Amino acid sequence: MADARGLQIVFENHVTLLKWHRLRRRLADPLFSAEVMADGFKAGASMELDLRVRADGGFVVLHDGELEGETSGHGIIAQKSLADLRDLRMRDGNRPILTSEDLAAMLQSAHPDALLQFDMKDDYEVIGEKGIAHLAEHLQQISASVIVSAGSLELILAVKEKLPHLRRGIDPTDKLGNIYKAEGWKAVEKELLADLRGPTEPETIYLYWPMLLDAAQAGLDMIALCHDEAKRVDAWTFTLKDPDGGFSDTEWTKFSALVALKPDQITTDEAQATERAWLKRMAG
Repeated sequence: MADARGLQIVFENHVTLLKWHRLRRRLADPLFSAEVMADGFKAGASMELDLRVRADGGFVVLHDGELEGETSGHGIIAQKSLADLRDLRMRDGNRPILTSEDLAAMLQSAHPDALLQFDMKDDYEVIGEKGIAHLAEHLQQISASVIVSAGSLELILAVKEKLPHLRRGIDPTDKLGNIYKAEGWKAVEKELLADLRGPTEPETIYLYWPMLLDAAQAGLDMIALCHDEAKRVDAWTFTLKDPDGGFSDTEWTKFSALVALKPDQITTDEAQATERAWLKRMAG
């Protein structure tokens, strides 16, 4: 029986999934772990991983554009082939680096409720037709739920064209933050609506949770706006400072205000601790 803790919380009959950020149920888990991903596939978890394109058009599961920070290697990932990366190890746990080929094989065994977010960290000009063709080749037969997300609308348009069976998400947070600073919330609302109705036809919108709270305080419910357009919202990334101790009063004020806005997902590095702390607070 798979461990079903840390999958979701419920408030006023609305289910908010707790998404495992960078394939971690808790910060103590190793970064981008195949074992945790396998557990998540069994339990039906919502999980996220980052992808960087290789020189051969394939991908590796890493956040940074260079190898130094997360692996035993050196140099720019986009200039490396699969053969260059095969013998490298993750600094966190001395494990092999996961590749897109590994993901395609593992996805065959995913629980039907599992959702794996491929967060593309390179823009379309870096990934190019070769990268999209690689995804198309390796994910064509995938029946499990994969959602491809990016800040680059051009990239998501290419995914829509070549992989129409995959779900799509966009993250306009940085752009909207800049618009807010220059023009205010009214301009943010207008731009967000344009994105929701735009040609990428996203299913999910990824938004920074403090922005959602700030907008709501100013009278703009960005989550309701997305829901009115039949889009889902992922609020990222809320992680408890003291997982064993649960919510501080300040954290609880913010988290409960966020949950009251009814996001469809909250991204967290401490999914199990968040569910535990939520249930404890709700029980009084």
